Amino acid sequence: MTMIDTDDRPSGLWRDAWRRLRRNRLAVAGLFIIFGVVLVAVIGPWLSPYDFLSQNLDVRNQPPSASHWLGTDDLGRDVLARLMFGARTAFLVAIGVTVTAVFIGVSLGAVAGFFGGPFDRFVMWFTDITMSVPQLLLVVVINASLKQPISQWMEARYIETLNPIYRNSTLIDFVLVFGSMALISWPAYARLVRAQVLSVRNRPYVTAARALGLTNRIILTRYVLPNAMGPLIVAVSAGLGTAMVLESAFSFLGVGVTPPTPSWGNMISDGLRVWTNYPHLLVAPAAVLAVVTVAFNFLGDGLNDALNPKGQK
Repeated sequence: MTMIDTDDRPSGLWRDAWRRLRRNRLAVAGLFIIFGVVLVAVIGPWLSPYDFLSQNLDVRNQPPSASHWLGTDDLGRDVLARLMFGARTAFLVAIGVTVTAVFIGVSLGAVAGFFGGPFDRFVMWFTDITMSVPQLLLVVVINASLKQPISQWMEARYIETLNPIYRNSTLIDFVLVFGSMALISWPAYARLVRAQVLSVRNRPYVTAARALGLTNRIILTRYVLPNAMGPLIVAVSAGLGTAMVLESAFSFLGVGVTPPTPSWGNMISDGLRVWTNYPHLLVAPAAVLAVVTVAFNFLGDGLNDALNPKGQK
């Protein structure tokens, strides 16, 4: 009987990339940290002995202790429980914003790069206009102009239906955060995908597919876009971390997720006001945000090296 050598298995782009990624210790560490925070976001609030909204003024502003591992805030709420739920908020916003931005960017960038012509010029013009507007200004304008009309519309629907979901102000915050952050994030993906499509659309296998009579949709989805996925995956991994930082920054400035829904950004904002007397209220959310952001950077660098080995120094 002939034994099969597992080392002689056929190689491929994704299998080789996975092998290179596993050899990058920083990337693996970042992946484990991200997986751990995702696990905390999913099941952490259920495991916490305290509710993230429950208040107890008798234990307000307590430092870390055996009963409250990260202390309590000015309303006696457990900081660890709020951090756990804040992780859910951060990942929900990051995933929602990134998926929306990638969908818009890939759709516009792929079609513009593949067909070219006036549509390509229009998309690039619109991309340049969007990127020229300051991000914070655009988010503030969107929130200031849309929050009141949406709130009034939801109040009217509540009066008509008495459905309590229309009284959920958190839903408005998430809709505005998703929309405004997606509007400032999609141009980067559109530019990246367009550049990749331009480099691929005239390759011999694309020309052969055209000669076989395949439709443009099939050529674009089966032959062009799959060969542009490597740089896009790297950009998405970095974009998730960037979306978390942006959400925290906007919540810190009061134009993102607003209390009582916990967010790392509004926790940092609350802690910054009293950090000289109660430093744990600032250190805990700031440290978590910093660690997660660095983990995404490590993973993004590792994916870049794994998918683009020729670019390694």
